[in-house]
Amino acid sequence: MSSSNILKTPVPVHSDMALAQRCASGDPGSFEELYRVYSPRLFGLACRMVGRTEAEDLLQEIFLSSHRKIRLYKGESALGTWLFRLATNLCLDHLRSRANRTAQVTESLDVEDAQPQAGGLGPILGVIDRIDLERALLELPQGCREVFVLYDVEGFEHREVGAMLGISEGTSKSQLHKARMRLRNTLARRSQERPAR
Repeated sequence: MSSSNILKTPVPVHSDMALAQRCASGDPGSFEELYRVYSPRLFGLACRMVGRTEAEDLLQEIFLSSHRKIRLYKGESALGTWLFRLATNLCLDHLRSRANRTAQVTESLDVEDAQPQAGGLGPILGVIDRIDLERALLELPQGCREVFVLYDVEGFEHREVGAMLGISEGTSKSQLHKARMRLRNTLARRSQERPAR
């Protein structure tokens, strides 16, 4: 009878782990493959977290950091998840740094968004301009934006989002709800402000 202890059963190295090991050992072309596979989604994440103007530089920083830390990848999650966690942390550091720089130069203003008016939460009619959506995302409070991007845009589960951001699943769900409500209100307001054609 064979042992039922799966810890004693050898597990073949999965492709993510193999790629990470090749990158860590300096195998020619392996890091280029990592960049080619993951850079589009990581760039999208950076754009949504910090804005397009700073995303390219941040993308390079993400891959420099991943190059330095690839040996830390243990295969406990998908390589993409590990990279997203790393990228999210770098985006958060960047936002904190930017906030600190801004606070030193200007007075901080703590303006709370106006509460939605009754009837203002109906479906948004018409096509949402992509630029409006990008701008609305950048107006979200940091926590709401992070959860919205990771859950609704990148497709991670609440438990994964929680692990990446160091928050509970419940907090992730709450932040997502707030983000969706604020986005809906912002986009509806912009739709109403846009002149009729």
